[in-house]
Amino acid sequence: QVQLVESGGGLVQAGDSLTISCKASGGIYANIAMGWFRQTPGKEREFVAGANWDGSQTSYGDSVERRFTISKDIADNTVYLRMNNLKQEDTAVYYCAAHRRLGVLVRLIDYDYWGQGTQVTVST
Repeated sequence: QVQLVESGGGLVQAGDSLTISCKASGGIYANIAMGWFRQTPGKEREFVAGANWDGSQTSYGDSVERRFTISKDIADNTVYLRMNNLKQEDTAVYYCAAHRRLGVLVRLIDYDYWGQGTQVTVST
């Protein structure tokens, strides 16, 4: 069973940058693909960014493309989300997720493992 633990969330001001990370443990994750989703109260969890197993392929949600960057450290089994030019609407709980299928996937149902989430709050 794969465990995912997020870290790095916090309170920042609009326009700031922040990097959150997620470390995988507890399973065979050489070919594990990972991604980030986010959720605010009363809304559905939405796709933010995803990467294939080695990070060579990535995909982003429309609202974060060109501001956020996902990267993957295979040796450390960690995925990062670098968030630049943060906006108030980026405030959410960010969840790390993982799956063993090929390519980059964007649907919640395609991900098999989930972290507990880390809060990111952007103030104006």
